[in-house]
Amino acid sequence: MEDQEKLSITGQDVAQSEPAIMDDQEKLSISHPDVCKVRASDGMADQGEMKSQEEDLSSGIKDWSKHQVRQWALKLDNVDDSVAETLFKQDINGCSLLLLDGTDLKEMGVTFGPAKLVIHARDEVVKLKREEPASCRNQPGRPCKPYPFRRYHDPYRYMESSILDITESGASDFIEPCHEYKAFTNTTDETKMNKFTYEVIRFAAACINSRTNGTIHFGIGDKPDFIHGQVLGVVVEDKEAYANELKSAIDGYFEHKHKQTAQMCIKPPRFVGVLNKNMTSSDKCVIEVDIVPDSTICAENIYHTSNMDTKKAKKKAKGKETVKPDTKPQKQFFVRDGGSSRDLLAPTTGAKPIVEYSQFVDRIPQLAQLRKQSEEKHLNVIKSSTQGSRLSQMITGGSLSLDKSHFERYVIITNKSHPVQLESLGFLVELNPTAVLDFDPESAKHGLQHHFEQQSTVSVHLPAKYKITEGVEDIANKLELTRNTSWVFCNGGIEHEVPSEIDEWLMDKGASIRDVISFLCRKDVLPNKRFLVIFLLLSTVSEKMDPLVETFSTFFQELKGTEQILCVCDNERAFTSWRDLINARCGIDISRRCIYELSFAEVNGTILSLLSENRRLCRFLPCGGGSKVLLEKKVERSLKTLEVLCVNQCEGGNEDKIEIEENFYKGGKVSWWNFYFSEQPGSTPFIKRDKFDFIMNTIIPDLCSLRKACVLMNLMHVPGCGGTTLAMHTLWSLRDRFRCAVLRDCNADFTEVAEQVVKLLMYDHEEQVPRVPVLLMIDDFDDKEKVFDLQQVIDKECAKKDIQSKSAQVILLNCMTSESTEDTEATEDTVFIGNDLSEKEQEQFDRKLVEIEKTHKNAQKTFYGFMIMKKNFSTEYVEGVARKTLKSFDINEKHAQLLAVLVVLNIYCKGASLSVSLCEGFLGLQPQPFCGTIKVKDGFRKFSTLISSCSVEGKVVFTAVKMIHSSIAKHCLQELTTTHKVRKADIADLLLTTNELYESTQGKDKLLQDVHHILVKRFHSLEDESDFSPLIQQIAKETPGLEETVLQNASKRFPKDAIISQLLARYYYLKKRDFSEAKVWAKKARDLSKDSSYVADTSAQVIKHELKNAIANSKEETIRPEKLSICLKMAQSAIDAFKETQSLAKQESLQRSKIKTDNSPFNTSGCLGEIQVGVLVIEVLAKTPVFSSVNVRHDIMSQVLSGNIKLQDVERSDRGNKHRTYYFYLRQFEDLLYSLKYRMKVNFDFLDNFYVNLGTRFGMKDIRNQVAQIELFRCFRQYAEVFCKTDSADLLRNKTMQTMLKLHQTRQKLEMQKADTYSGILSFLSKGIPPEKMEGIARQYGFVFEPCHNLTVKEKINFLYVNVVLSRLKLESPLVLPYQNLMQLLSQVLQEPVSLSDSLSLHFIAVVLLWPKQGQASPACRSLGHNISQMKTSYHAMMKEVYNGKTPVIHFFLGKKQGYEGLVPLGEIKKCIRVEQQMFSSMWENGIIWKEEKVKDLLYRVTGRVMGNVILADCIPDLKVEVAPVFRSELRGHAHGSKVSFFLGFSMRGPLALDVN
Repeated sequence: MEDQEKLSITGQDVAQSEPAIMDDQEKLSISHPDVCKVRASDGMADQGEMKSQEEDLSSGIKDWSKHQVRQWALKLDNVDDSVAETLFKQDINGCSLLLLDGTDLKEMGVTFGPAKLVIHARDEVVKLKREEPASCRNQPGRPCKPYPFRRYHDPYRYMESSILDITESGASDFIEPCHEYKAFTNTTDETKMNKFTYEVIRFAAACINSRTNGTIHFGIGDKPDFIHGQVLGVVVEDKEAYANELKSAIDGYFEHKHKQTAQMCIKPPRFVGVLNKNMTSSDKCVIEVDIVPDSTICAENIYHTSNMDTKKAKKKAKGKETVKPDTKPQKQFFVRDGGSSRDLLAPTTGAKPIVEYSQFVDRIPQLAQLRKQSEEKHLNVIKSSTQGSRLSQMITGGSLSLDKSHFERYVIITNKSHPVQLESLGFLVELNPTAVLDFDPESAKHGLQHHFEQQSTVSVHLPAKYKITEGVEDIANKLELTRNTSWVFCNGGIEHEVPSEIDEWLMDKGASIRDVISFLCRKDVLPNKRFLVIFLLLSTVSEKMDPLVETFSTFFQELKGTEQILCVCDNERAFTSWRDLINARCGIDISRRCIYELSFAEVNGTILSLLSENRRLCRFLPCGGGSKVLLEKKVERSLKTLEVLCVNQCEGGNEDKIEIEENFYKGGKVSWWNFYFSEQPGSTPFIKRDKFDFIMNTIIPDLCSLRKACVLMNLMHVPGCGGTTLAMHTLWSLRDRFRCAVLRDCNADFTEVAEQVVKLLMYDHEEQVPRVPVLLMIDDFDDKEKVFDLQQVIDKECAKKDIQSKSAQVILLNCMTSESTEDTEATEDTVFIGNDLSEKEQEQFDRKLVEIEKTHKNAQKTFYGFMIMKKNFSTEYVEGVARKTLKSFDINEKHAQLLAVLVVLNIYCKGASLSVSLCEGFLGLQPQPFCGTIKVKDGFRKFSTLISSCSVEGKVVFTAVKMIHSSIAKHCLQELTTTHKVRKADIADLLLTTNELYESTQGKDKLLQDVHHILVKRFHSLEDESDFSPLIQQIAKETPGLEETVLQNASKRFPKDAIISQLLARYYYLKKRDFSEAKVWAKKARDLSKDSSYVADTSAQVIKHELKNAIANSKEETIRPEKLSICLKMAQSAIDAFKETQSLAKQESLQRSKIKTDNSPFNTSGCLGEIQVGVLVIEVLAKTPVFSSVNVRHDIMSQVLSGNIKLQDVERSDRGNKHRTYYFYLRQFEDLLYSLKYRMKVNFDFLDNFYVNLGTRFGMKDIRNQVAQIELFRCFRQYAEVFCKTDSADLLRNKTMQTMLKLHQTRQKLEMQKADTYSGILSFLSKGIPPEKMEGIARQYGFVFEPCHNLTVKEKINFLYVNVVLSRLKLESPLVLPYQNLMQLLSQVLQEPVSLSDSLSLHFIAVVLLWPKQGQASPACRSLGHNISQMKTSYHAMMKEVYNGKTPVIHFFLGKKQGYEGLVPLGEIKKCIRVEQQMFSSMWENGIIWKEEKVKDLLYRVTGRVMGNVILADCIPDLKVEVAPVFRSELRGHAHGSKVSFFLGFSMRGPLALDVN
């Protein structure tokens, strides 16, 4: 508080800074700023007298003194101050003011216009005083609370003449809003809108500059005319006009640079209804505008406003002052000063206000920081509550079921309702109350009774009918007390009974209500102790005389306690007021019998869920603490990408337990019913896997504590080991604590999924922070990067909806099959489920089998899915099942053919199935309208035990059949091929040529998709690079040659599919070596897909392999001239084709980057293919006598291919001209030969830059990239053998030549080690090369750097990289250049001309080295911004065609130390977290890495301010550098100008921010 006190402008400060002018200038104006004037010449004595009389100004005009008359006149619109002075000099007091007319004023010298205005204003005041009720004039109104801040849909209304219990105030804790009141009465239609907008702008600017929340109220009175805070209300005919005018005014008053911020801080107007004193509706409302200067929006900015409109208004009103059109508007700077707003730039004769203004501006950073701290204290965390459970207990008397409730009857007592509440009160109909005591006189017109009557029957009564004038049973019969709900209007509203005001109700109607209560509490009317009285507080009860307080007191006495009383309201403020009133009236604490933390929608859902019929017919979502909300069918159906798991899932259903259990235990996918049945009495619990408790008790709670909106948990599992079942078990167990759902289709549009996930999260939580996170299960994703993509999209959607919280809002449970079967240790966000049960798990399976066999006699013979796991995945057991079941298999029978097809599909395509309608058609079965799967299973005859039914989600939803278990399918295929001699080729041929399989419309697209998958999908690994899909490869191995037939049939099944044609081309050039046929299929693929770089690459590969084959078939050591010509021609064609592939790949990448939804990476095959052809050309040339392997000939070939020696020169020096024919053919390909080294080097460098600077997202390994890099390394070794060696000894005879040769050889050695490029040098950081090798490179560069050598700029840049990399591998090495010397070298290089090709590398290392370490900067740091700009320009120029789908690699992080040690490579961070790469990626994405203490000890946190989608980092004073966040979602909630801190990473795209807080 000390800092806040220093920063607030206290009343004492104001007194010292300027004369004590009334409350504030704005208090003296009514509709426009031109009437903001009290002159110093008025004198302090007069002002003191005026202040002393302010308390009496609420009295009638006749009691006013002349000072008060002057005070009143000064406030009048468009009336000059001189009029007030004239009245004062003429001693006009209240009595004389009442007698004045226009003639009197004219005689005093007042002109006609002002005179009319004065008379009109006086008459308005007289009229207002006359209309004001006596009770309001004679006594203060009752206190009430202001409308909830930043809310728009609360059912809250003011009562006329009540008094807001919050005084006008300045900043307190920045979050608690200050208030300002405007009566808004003495305004004309012409001035009303100007008055509104000006006052809002004035107040808003003051709040924003003072960094405090605030609300300005129009229609709330203030002294002198009214009691401070008195509710008056105003009539508003066009609400939209106020919102539009305010928006325009914000743009007009605020500076251009702050318009957007002001629009965000100043909320739209709210119109709060005003009730008459007798609780009936009026046509008035209070207009309120909330101001929220969020720290993330306002940052440390200051906000001036313009008073141009004020000057123009003065000119118009008085005709005296003139404003030239080009006059600049004078600035104003408003701040909150106590209960008013003050302009620190207001014109004065002294200099003190300017000093005060400067001092305030200097304190803005502190104010902004205090504001941010206050926001963080008030930031919502997911709130835990037990009130849902308490409500269930109290309303049922402990039975937790309304069907078996302790209470037989319910009596409801309620007050004024609001239209928004009615839809959430459906539970009243279900409770079927015996009686409702309604204190809302308008209930029958448009209130609760009107709403209730539309859904149930009621008998409407006045209290008088309950007076005992005859037998009790006769009265009850007449009232139809137990047949209909008796609706008692306790404050009039029917039968012409007039409503009473609160203070009159007790006398008018109190006695009759006591009669009603006494009647209802009789033991012969309602069952003793078996009825519950519910006080449903729809409006806040705030007065001790409120009828509900008296009603409670009567019930309390009649029932002798509170055990039969339940009080329900929907907010803590209403509860506090109610509790205090009851405590004062009855002397008891009612808290334990109150529900107030739940919204009425949650109360409604919780109560409805206690009825078994509703549990069957309705679905409920959790809201925390046992409370629930009804999930409307329309809303659930709109969440079409999600399968929502509700709290009451399966309750009240009548599904066939036997059938559902059979399907699951046979191997079908688990359903929610399986979990439900296992919880029923007599059942053993669902088998709990060992990892279940770790997920529930460790991983989920830890993820919930992360601040990221969307976090990820991975459940990796071996297929068929129960991974999906464990994931669903987790959801089932958490369904009452999370809003659980399963993603229906992993191919759904992620944007749509994110919108629906957030909709589920926010359902019934409008204007609130959600209390319950979403737990979304995603299954069957085949690519981890797609999972991360979904996480990012959900994160962005949360940011878009401005959902801010200290804890995670969405948890993704990613259930994914693992390539490895080895169990791995669980991490913070990942668990692994293998195919090896623990002893504890096996014991559970044993117990479950005993239970199953009680109801399923043949369980062990048919429940193979269950038994496979019980037998701990025993291979012998599965083989036995397959052998026994398939004993009578005959491939000629239809059902056997269908099973064979299903087996092959299941093995080679995960999740494959056949639709029921397809199976029915193929088997000749008549479709059944319901439960068709049973008939289909029968159609499979003896094999029916091997299949199960499932539901397939895709473009359409359909029922299908699939194999019960992946291991069953595997051994079935084995049994078919070995025992029954059914070949894989036969089954594939059957699948492709049987038209009947493709005649069914339902599931046809899915089948075609799956068939295409098993033909085309290859699986890559470092050990065995597959040329074809596993199915094709195994057919080729099992029945060589038949794979060709299968592929030919595939081309007929998919005649318009370019990928199938491409596949055939690959088959013919790889397997058959039939290059002519391969070219035919490659051309067909090109015709079908002209713009695909992958299809173009196939055409190039055909030629390359033809060349490779020609070389391999050349048995002679020396190639013949004609063969040389053929080979070079093929090489030229192949290179041209690969160049076309490169061009198409760049076009594809650019197109994808524009679409922004396709993350497919750049196709590098064209570059690698051209290099491979270059290697083949070298191989061909080495077989010619011109370029034999003799040393000198080797060097000649190197020089020719480098373009340094012409073929003519070689031919001239060839003695005897023996190889004339070779030279003839070679000269035909001079362009190819002279540019060969250059083109190979260009491609090597390009691919090195690509692989070193661009990585897969989040550092995940790409197997195909690794395979390509291995091939690249092989090619480079052959390249180096030719171009990185000089074998000629003749050059050594000359000393000068010796020096030149040594330099040449050194450069060749550097090139051979890939140390001649910056990307090659950087790659040593990740390759983990020995420091000694790096020292050798440093020595070689040391030699190159000798003064006599002519250094290139590129070599100087490389030398910078060598020193940085060596320092990170071996800091103590004597070969590391001192850091200061390195900085001097950098400075020199930056002064030299740099080619475009070297620009990126130079400016990257410049940014890395120049960034201030620990905030300590050198003068050279001033150029940091320029270098970043140049680096970004170079990056986009060089990489824009290839970076789609890739992320820039972060080579270094900013560390805490100085010099070289201030640069931390990624490898150092990985050493701190020793986990597998995939686990590291998940920890990176969830942000867990940055919580590790070892990592925090390494890295330095940089500060900065958010500016849109980037951060301006604080480097040195007066220097701000733009930094982009790695994850934009981390800027969620950090709006323009907010201050943040982060870790800094350096990539070629620019500096990047991580872990933004």
